[in-house]
Formats: sequence, C-alpha cells, structure tokens
Amino acid sequence: MVTLRPGPVTIGGVTLKNHLILAAGILGTTGASLDRMLRMGAGGVVTKSIGPEPKDGHAGPCLVVLNGGILNAMGLPNPSRDFVSEIETLAKKPVIVSIYGGTPEEFAMVAEWFKGTAAGIELNLSCPHAEGYGSALGTDPDLVTSCTRAVSRLGMPTWIKLTPNVTDITAIGKAAEEGGASAIVAINTVKAMRISTGLKRPVLGNRFGGLSGKPIFPIAVRCVYELYEACKVPIIGCGGISTAKDVVEMMMAGASAVQIGSAVHADVRIFETITKSLYSANGVPADGIIGCAHD
Repeated sequence: MVTLRPGPVTIGGVTLKNHLILAAGILGTTGASLDRMLRMGAGGVVTKSIGPEPKDGHAGPCLVVLNGGILNAMGLPNPSRDFVSEIETLAKKPVIVSIYGGTPEEFAMVAEWFKGTAAGIELNLSCPHAEGYGSALGTDPDLVTSCTRAVSRLGMPTWIKLTPNVTDITAIGKAAEEGGASAIVAINTVKAMRISTGLKRPVLGNRFGGLSGKPIFPIAVRCVYELYEACKVPIIGCGGISTAKDVVEMMMAGASAVQIGSAVHADVRIFETITKSLYSANGVPADGIIGCAHD
C-alpha cells in the first residue's frame, strides 16, 4: 500500500498535525475529550455542533449500533454559547467548531462567538434528523450559498459539511464554493431507519436517523470523486473510514484530508492505529495521490 510522508499540512485554511481529523459529534462535547483525541494522534478535531440556543435533542433511544455501522438521531443537543468557555484552553490548537442555525444570520452569530478561539468553522448543513436545521437548509443551493457567505465574510476558515441525501451533490458543492467556502466536507450521515420486530416500532425515538460507519464508505467515495471534478476548493472525505487503506482510497478519489467518526466507537486509538500504517519516512507527498484516480 502507498504510504504518505509525515508532517503537518494546511487544508482549507487550517494547519493540521496530519491528514486525520476527528469528525463532528464523536467525543466532541468537552474541551478535555477534544484535547485527548489530539494527544492520541488526531491531526485536528471537530466539535459537536453548536447552535444559537441550548438544545436537549431528541428523546431516546438516540443511538443504535448495527452490524458494521451506527444509526443515530441525537437531535443536535448542545449548550450553545456556553461552549465558548469549554474550548478556550484549546485556542492555539487545530480545533474546528461545528455550528448550525436556521438562517444565515444565525450561522454568522454563532460563528462570531468563536472568533479568536476556533481554528476554523464547519457549517452543519447536512444533519438529516433535525427539523429546520442541517439538511433542511443544505439541500437548497441558494441557502447553502447564503449561509456560507454569512460566515466566510467573518474572515475565518469556513468548511461546509454536505449531505449525501440530494440528487446532485456537486450542485451543493458549487453553491458552497460560490459562498466562499475554504473547504468542503463530504459526507454527513445517510438518512435511514430500522424497526424492532419485537416491539413493532422504530428503534429510534425520532423514528428516522442517520447511518454512519463502514456501510456508507462507498457512497462517500463516490461523492468525493464527483465533487473533486466539479469544485476547486479542497475536499475533506468523511464516511466509514476505518483503515489506512480507506484513507488512501478516499484521497485517490480527491480528498485532501479525511474525517473519522464511527470508527472511534470501536477503537478509541484509531488515529494512532491508522497513523502507524499510513505514514513512513520514505512515503510519498500527499499531492502525489490526491485525485490520481481521475487521471
């Protein structure tokens, strides 16, 4: 397998320790857990999504572990502005704050709270199970452009996380690019559900949720491949990555870096595990493989 040359990289305006980033929603609720993941090999970390007002989230069950994947409908629980103090001690580290809102103005307001503290902002325009937020906005190209522009105008690195639950993801990617996105993150979870045959009811309290983990990896690869051909900004691949081989494949599809989420559930040291196989002193520069599957 191809190995990469180790060392820091700058992607989408954020300098990372390596190409591996903790995805939003996984161990991202406290400053301590985020710092722990950085110390355990993550090149950067993304926080839990923070919104304009505190939110309790959906009634449980909110998360179900499936064969090879995870189905969740958390409902964006968060402490809102109180989270600023939670990450103040990480101000000089590669911490990207995931935010959500119902309007461009709300996105800008929340982003501004973290100016001077966060290394960058990731707009959650992709959560499939929060009414009025996430993919409710992220499936409309005009709204994606408006929300992106509202945050990018603040002068902070602005990453846009896209939903796969659209007919043409490239239209959404281009809309984010038009709004001034520094990078595109693809993808968030795939809308899904399971039903308990014993209880004769959906297993999730919200009925529908988002599927993550290995089952969605081929979908994520396809989305990254399409976006690479349509957009000029860097793409960060996300969805089902659990091995160094997965990272290489995603980069060959066009990703400049990757985010890892569900795999942390099975192995909290996944970043260290992947780093040992992915990097070597005689490895190739990442630029040598990014998008090479398009040649």
